[in-house]
Amino acid sequence: MIRYIVFGESHGPCVGIVIEGLPAGLPADAETLRRELSRRAGGHTLTTARRERDEVRFLSGVYNGKTTGMPVCAVIENTDVKSADYDALKNLPRPGHADYTAFIQSGGNNDPRGGGRFSGRLTAPLVAAGALAKEVLAARGIAVTARLTHIGGEKLETPAASPQELDAQAQRIIESARAQGDSVGGVIRCTVEGIAAGFGGPEHTRSVEGIIAQHIFGIGGVKAIGFGAGAAFADMHGSTANDAFYMDGGAVKTRTNHNGGVNGGITNGMPVVFDVTVKPTPSIAREQETVDLSTMQGAAVSVTGRHDPCIAARAVVAIEAAAALAVCEILEI
Repeated sequence: MIRYIVFGESHGPCVGIVIEGLPAGLPADAETLRRELSRRAGGHTLTTARRERDEVRFLSGVYNGKTTGMPVCAVIENTDVKSADYDALKNLPRPGHADYTAFIQSGGNNDPRGGGRFSGRLTAPLVAAGALAKEVLAARGIAVTARLTHIGGEKLETPAASPQELDAQAQRIIESARAQGDSVGGVIRCTVEGIAAGFGGPEHTRSVEGIIAQHIFGIGGVKAIGFGAGAAFADMHGSTANDAFYMDGGAVKTRTNHNGGVNGGITNGMPVVFDVTVKPTPSIAREQETVDLSTMQGAAVSVTGRHDPCIAARAVVAIEAAAALAVCEILEI
């Protein structure tokens, strides 16, 4: 069974991941890892100005470019940090961010630089692990793909797989929010194709929806997930919501896929489809109300520094990675 734990902080020496259960002989191709990580990279016009090389270094579990079957430890160095940008925020928790909850849980011992462990920077090692998981699934004929379909409440005419693919419509929405010192959220649709019927179970520990959701909610900024028609089920009749079965050659298929390829927590052979809602970036220039934790008095906060006006575009590949790792768990790989 593949299991993993992400570690590190945004402004620490590195971020990384330890993965157990990867099969031996799996290619750990540097170019594949580089390509996947480039899809979440900053430094673009509509993202943070932070520029990281995001070179993956394997400390264990990989030899001569292939996994050994032992636990894999991979690290990615943090090289472009500006911790001074966070000095003014040390005692001013950003509304919508994990600053306050991290402060409370740690008894004030949390690392506030760049959000510490709660930064989007921690998706970099997750993406690296997802690249390896996709190789495992590809060998079984399973593909995981995701696209950004909505930004700021607007449906995109051209769904994007990375910030580099954002079209003029998406750029306009993001630029408008940034010009106002604000940010926007988005919706990412993820599809798992090639997974056969019969995997999962009705229990919370085996449910396909439950396992995928648990992995997806490990990504900061994710606030909702809906399978198939999702929230739209509330406005449908059963005659419309139900997916009628039919025979296609010797295979059972459904005419529609409103249930997102899952019935009773078990895959039904159709593509597993789900939408992930990513909230607007909490770090915005517009002044907001907060509390000064050093005095426990009301205060105001305006966030400066390098922040994404829309994190959803960079989250697409992270959603794919988490989904790939979730599917490995569902298949008990």
